Amino acid sequence: MTPQPEWFEKDYYKVLGVSETATAKEITRAYRKLARELHPDANPGDASAEDRFKDVSAAYEVLGDEAKRKEYDEVRKLGPLGGVGFGGQGGPFGGGSGGFSFDASDLGDLGDLFGGLFGRGGRRGAPRSGPRGTGPHRGADLEAELRMEFRDAVRGITTTLHLTSEASCSNCNGTGSRPGSAPTICQTCHGRGVLDENQGLFSFSAPCQACAGRGMHVTDPCPTCDGTGTEHRPRAVKVRIPAGVDDGQKIKLKGRGAPGRNGGPAGDLYVKVAIEPDPLFTRDGRNLRLTVPVTFPEAALGTDQLTVPTLDGEAVTLRLPAGTGSGKVLRVKGRGIKDRKGTGDLLVTVKVVVPSSLTPEQRDAIEAFAAASPESPRASLGIQS
Repeated sequence: MTPQPEWFEKDYYKVLGVSETATAKEITRAYRKLARELHPDANPGDASAEDRFKDVSAAYEVLGDEAKRKEYDEVRKLGPLGGVGFGGQGGPFGGGSGGFSFDASDLGDLGDLFGGLFGRGGRRGAPRSGPRGTGPHRGADLEAELRMEFRDAVRGITTTLHLTSEASCSNCNGTGSRPGSAPTICQTCHGRGVLDENQGLFSFSAPCQACAGRGMHVTDPCPTCDGTGTEHRPRAVKVRIPAGVDDGQKIKLKGRGAPGRNGGPAGDLYVKVAIEPDPLFTRDGRNLRLTVPVTFPEAALGTDQLTVPTLDGEAVTLRLPAGTGSGKVLRVKGRGIKDRKGTGDLLVTVKVVVPSSLTPEQRDAIEAFAAASPESPRASLGIQS
């Protein structure tokens, strides 16, 4: 791989916020965090966020590839002219054909300078197909939100997500050519996308201007996508949500993002789950919580017949000890959320209900109870009445 001019202008480690000794996992984790924060879909109309997103993507394209990262580190040590790429098979100054090798497409102004010296002229107007002008490029990652019911999130569900995004053209299936025709191999570069030119001691490699570095010609463009191979359209994506998914969690669908360019792989789709609240249950990790009202007699006397619902619809009967107060938590083993790591419990919180109005009979009974209860519950506070 020929070094790019950006390698000498930008510190990719600094762009991702990692050290030069960071592991591959640390680099990937840093990239995903920044990509989610800076993605254009999350920052509509923010040009600075879009520029940073591009920088982060370019940094990960290099540091996320072991071979590219090794070459990047080596070139950075050589200084500003480290990327000139002298030699061929023999290393930085090695033999090959005995000459010096330059990739003019990646040397920017320096490439124009050498091109002019050796009768090639400038290439500022040469079209570029991507960051390096040639070769396949991975599509962008996309993010979408899926709203779902609490109980579906607990149990897991397979559903269809409807979104509008860039996708392979539905008319030409991404070829860019009108149905019934096909792209043709560029006869100038023979499908390579680059051209090599020997100028005595120097050998130059540059994107093919005839095909803009793509290696192919679309002679009969698709009328739907104008030859680009992509279109912005609604599409349906099948999503399997695992049991126990939490609110705000993201599910990665590999290869379901934006289509790649020049034969590159598609990006990934990140589905962010938004869970609607349940009228009865709340979540506490893998445990479910439920508040159950009980009467004063049930709390004071206790009962063996406290029936409570569960999320699967099957009611269970609990024993409520005598003298139970509000806030007491009863545990039902194995009736919580089940995921790959285990199964939680159902935590039942008791709430003693005080009636807002009393019948004459109820009032008489409570007054009799009060008369039979001379001790104050506030005695520990030093209050006698």
